[in-house]
Amino acid sequence: MKRAAIITASDSGYRGEREDLSGPAIREILEREGYEVISMDILPDDQVMLAGKLQEIADSEKAELILTTGGTGFSERDVTPEATEEVIERKVPGIPEAIRAYSMTITKRAMLSRATAGIRGKTLIINLPGSPKAVRESLEYIIDALGHGIEILTGESGNCARK
Repeated sequence: MKRAAIITASDSGYRGEREDLSGPAIREILEREGYEVISMDILPDDQVMLAGKLQEIADSEKAELILTTGGTGFSERDVTPEATEEVIERKVPGIPEAIRAYSMTITKRAMLSRATAGIRGKTLIINLPGSPKAVRESLEYIIDALGHGIEILTGESGNCARK
């Protein structure tokens, strides 16, 4: 079973002023797809804290997948991509490119996403949007390909060719 961690970046969520709806939406999809969700955290939009949590989860090898939600826009406090880029060792540009391309068929505002994705050790880290609707659309679009990517990353599979 693949293991996943979810991190919600939200100042108001961290302070308990806003209910996190995106994290639970991610959990629902992951569990339906057979992932074990090992943790769900709500952190403030703070680059040091976000990077620290990403690094901690990846380096402990507790999860093969970390999905973040929130903090990918233009606000001064939106620093999730910077935190992610601080800790990744290899970029995976195709994932956020695919999400943006698909999301552009729904809303032109998708072009405003600064989301990124990358690998640290044997963990894939992906930034998802902050809204529950966009999270569902984005994750549903990429979820099938993620399993194979994680199998390659962890050494469970060594071939990208289809049988």
